[in-house]
Amino acid sequence: MENNLQSQEVYNKDTTNNKQRPFIVDKTEYPFQSNWFERDGVSMHYIDEGEGIPIVLTHGNPDWSFLNRNIIKELSGEARVIAYDLPGFGFSDTPANYGFTPQEHAQWISALLFEHLKLDKFIIVVQDWGGPIGLSVATSNPDKVLGVVISNTWAWKAEGKMVEFSMYMRTPEMQAKIIDENFFATTLMQGSINSKSSSNKAITDAYSMAFPTKESRKGTAVFPAEITLAADWLEELEGKLSTLQEKPVEFIFGLKDDTVASQDIQDKWRSIFPKAPVQLLPEAGHFTQEDSPESFVFSLRRILKNIE
Repeated sequence: MENNLQSQEVYNKDTTNNKQRPFIVDKTEYPFQSNWFERDGVSMHYIDEGEGIPIVLTHGNPDWSFLNRNIIKELSGEARVIAYDLPGFGFSDTPANYGFTPQEHAQWISALLFEHLKLDKFIIVVQDWGGPIGLSVATSNPDKVLGVVISNTWAWKAEGKMVEFSMYMRTPEMQAKIIDENFFATTLMQGSINSKSSSNKAITDAYSMAFPTKESRKGTAVFPAEITLAADWLEELEGKLSTLQEKPVEFIFGLKDDTVASQDIQDKWRSIFPKAPVQLLPEAGHFTQEDSPESFVFSLRRILKNIE
């Protein structure tokens, strides 16, 4: 736990803001200055780099904007790249009595994008829980969406292996493991990303240090349970996906993940957006932004070119 006792640091774009980061990350990996959205006395952290067409990078479980760092570095010279940390994740505060449900997360993202940043148009990139949450925001505001990149995620009532995974993670034993041992952000994360990243302490620390206490890990335990608990909300979301059918959509599938990039899930996505280009990545796992950021850069440049 010594790592979490590092002194806090102020590294903000707004130099008058003395809000501190809760832990320190390697500046070579994550060279960005912080921005803070204050809502109801809670600070939500986000990165906002570059100028031009806004690209919103989502994240899921158990990660934060750090997952998107290499996409930000590559594209911030060509567009305005925004990457947030969900409440209770990364550098963001946790609201009092927060349930960590996808519905609550979606409300926070809507407030950030529309009330605070006042975005009129944007491209959105979704993966893992960033999929249902980000697409919930996108399908509620389809007129603002310029394009979508979808990777290793779903947006409907879970089936098959996803249900098995959720039910297993909902068991008291696994919930205790997630809370007591930071299982999601250490064992599971490190076992799911490429070996170059998983053997780099600066990277693994950035993921594990986001959840230093048992209390701070609640969000990482709620997410896998919500795969099945949020079934009604997910079913409703599926019915709204058609609002994005005329948008430029691109798919990126990390094939080492046979749960959220299974052939069934790929086929379902293709049936919803049949014209979308697809990148299949045999060497990438679930965390595609970590394993193959260049694939996202390729898709995003293609969407940007089509818009311009």
